[in-house]
Amino acid sequence: MMTTAPPSADIRSGVGGGGVVRSGAFAPLTVGAFRMLWLAGLASNVGSWMQSVGAQWSLVEGGSSPAVVALVQSAAAAPVLLLAIPAGVIGEFLDRRRILIAAQAVQFAVAAALTVLAATGQLGAVSLIALTFALGAASAVQLPAYQALTADVVPAPMLGDAASLVSISVNIARAVGPAAAGLVVAQLGVPAVFAVNALSFALFLVVLVCWRGYRRPASHPEPFLDASRAGLRYVRHAGVVRTICLRLAIFLLPAVALWALLPVLAQQSLGLGAAGYGLLLAALGAGSIAGALVLPVVRAKIGVNIVVSSCAVLFGAAIAALAVTPSLWIALALLVAAGFGWIGVIATIGGVIQAFLPAWVRTRGLSIYQLVLLGGTAIGSAVDGALASMFGVTEVLLAAGLIVSLVGLAQFARPLPRTEGMGRRSVPLEDASPVAVADDDERRVLVLVRYQVEASHREEFRRAMAAVAQTRYRTGARDWHLYEAAEDPVTIIEAYELGSWREHVAQVRIRHTEWDAANLARAKGLSIRPPTVEHCLGLPVPRLHPGGPRRGEEHDPTG
Repeated sequence: MMTTAPPSADIRSGVGGGGVVRSGAFAPLTVGAFRMLWLAGLASNVGSWMQSVGAQWSLVEGGSSPAVVALVQSAAAAPVLLLAIPAGVIGEFLDRRRILIAAQAVQFAVAAALTVLAATGQLGAVSLIALTFALGAASAVQLPAYQALTADVVPAPMLGDAASLVSISVNIARAVGPAAAGLVVAQLGVPAVFAVNALSFALFLVVLVCWRGYRRPASHPEPFLDASRAGLRYVRHAGVVRTICLRLAIFLLPAVALWALLPVLAQQSLGLGAAGYGLLLAALGAGSIAGALVLPVVRAKIGVNIVVSSCAVLFGAAIAALAVTPSLWIALALLVAAGFGWIGVIATIGGVIQAFLPAWVRTRGLSIYQLVLLGGTAIGSAVDGALASMFGVTEVLLAAGLIVSLVGLAQFARPLPRTEGMGRRSVPLEDASPVAVADDDERRVLVLVRYQVEASHREEFRRAMAAVAQTRYRTGARDWHLYEAAEDPVTIIEAYELGSWREHVAQVRIRHTEWDAANLARAKGLSIRPPTVEHCLGLPVPRLHPGGPRRGEEHDPTG
């Protein structure tokens, strides 16, 4: 089966001159740039998983407490709490290939330092966690850019399959990396694992440097603080994104107990060494790969909410049973099930978020998603590790499994918001301002929209304007109000304020989706005549000073 891609997709992806785009789960791998990045990312992910296993096992062998071992997960994920939003802005407006080059260079240097310190016997718990934090910081900077880069290099019809392939890559690495780390640690020691990770960063760096065909997509640069506020404002007023991120956080806080405490469980409860721990993680990864391959078909048949809810219940039940089983073989089977459930929740939610976010704010929105994902991992790992030190690993894993299962069951009753039919393509407003003002004017803007609404339609209009208010906020409004004209009760005035004329231009040209346009059209359709739009630009007002007016200022006659 073949579909025709839009011309812009051909230019971005390097698809053949006929403009034909293949369909199918592995179709994105026919795009040279995506294939190159996918393979390099796979190698880097394998190295990162080996690094994580080596770091945790180094602490376990050194006799560190469960709380300290869990801090490896926290240190890797915590930088997202600080850097997710700035990284989203950087990834939105700067060259994404160059961002990745810089991040890989930093990660290579840190991984090389870890290797040297471990080989010379100078790597203590504090330095290990500090360098893990540095690796996490570089990863946090590159993550939004790397995710958004997929849309730059593959045609739009392939985006869903490309996202699934990225998930498969992560989970192949999760299956292969830990098992390989266990073997390498057993045969060559922890320093060799760190060396392999450094080589994986070097390989990705070479691929990025040699990649010359990337063309940065057109963007509309904004001041850093304004762009950050715009991203946060969008998420705050996008109920779908806000709800999904909240559900993800509720799932993660107990669920990450498995990742944080598995090395301790492997040694204390199952009596395994480094190779055995790698085998446990390989089982988790194998389940995740199976889920990534099977779940797209299942989602299409039974829907997103049932998949997420069922997989959460499966994951919770698996880790609760794992906490009390003494058998390695049963543990391996439970971890395969847990891996399937994990990817069912994480990949499905990530796919919904990526598909829902409009292009103008996608990278910033993904940075908020990463903030929840990795921030929840950092906080949850630290809390679960501390609880395990007080109450025991078995007890914490059992409780976490029960809580996750209850969360999944609750979601059957309160399903995720539906996004089908909500048009996400960007559309310019028909009433894009004709006012002769420079696009980069930084003065604040007050927009007044006057509607003529009959009394019989007044209540319906107010309901329609509630949706319009959210549209205005999502696309840049900092304040919004609705007024009734005292002299003419038929006239209703919508007033909203933006930070600058530049932001208003971006609002009317690129920030409205088809769904937003439909909300506006619904309200306009209730007006007797087409609404009129008036734009007011802010003027500076001289400030009066207690010691009297400065030169050129008038006296305040009111005293």
